[in-house]
Amino acid sequence: MKLKHNKKRNTAFLYESLLKELAKAVAYNKVAEKNTIVSIIQKYFKKGTILAEELELYKTISETQRTDLYTAERLITETKKRYETFDKKKIFNEQSSLINTINKKVGKHTFGNFVSNYRYLATISQMFSSEPSVKERVLLERKLIGSMVAKPNNVDKAKAMPHVDNLVFKTVVENFNKKYNGKLLEEQKELLSNYILLFNDSGVEFKVYMNETIGHLKGEVSQLFGNEEISQDQELTEKLKQVEETLQRFQTKKISEPMLEKVMQIQALVKECSE
Repeated sequence: MKLKHNKKRNTAFLYESLLKELAKAVAYNKVAEKNTIVSIIQKYFKKGTILAEELELYKTISETQRTDLYTAERLITETKKRYETFDKKKIFNEQSSLINTINKKVGKHTFGNFVSNYRYLATISQMFSSEPSVKERVLLERKLIGSMVAKPNNVDKAKAMPHVDNLVFKTVVENFNKKYNGKLLEEQKELLSNYILLFNDSGVEFKVYMNETIGHLKGEVSQLFGNEEISQDQELTEKLKQVEETLQRFQTKKISEPMLEKVMQIQALVKECSE
């Protein structure tokens, strides 16, 4: 089955391509470029926009793994039903505006970004389209359902929606390694990778993640005060008190890059004290 697919009319592909550009801008510290891409994402994918609603349907399917057959079929049915309520002309016009904005403010090279799950996103797009015949539509749905219920070893590795490819992430990590003269801890890598996705979903998910991280660090610092060796070290105890106060302030402050760096430093300090 060979169906035509225009990737520029695939909302999920446009979104993923922009995130690739955002990751590269962050990695190479291109502040102006990063801000431009962020403003584009916030404009076209903020909650309530037609493209954000369409993207949510793509995610509903693409992010579902290891579910049962009944659930997979219901999700396909309900997403199709929801898609039918959308104003297709409005989607087309918004996509056209987004494509034009990307061409002018970011560059045509954005559409050439490698999106590892592109084929899977194309299959979802084709299912939503009115072009496939009944037979083709059934085969498309069967293919999607098969991936949704498959076990991890059998799932297409390109299925998931990764936001940052390994090469870009590696570059970001190397930049931080140089700055801090050492290798990043696993928790620092996790924080950094989540930060690269800061503006996904208006940043809400990252804010929740950051608050949880800060709360966890506060708990670890409190436990350190109970360590006999640390409690006898007046200089270290004073430093931990300052860390505790800093974490307390961070829970009410706006997230920024300096805050991110400070939290990463605190993670390293807590790790060192714990050991």
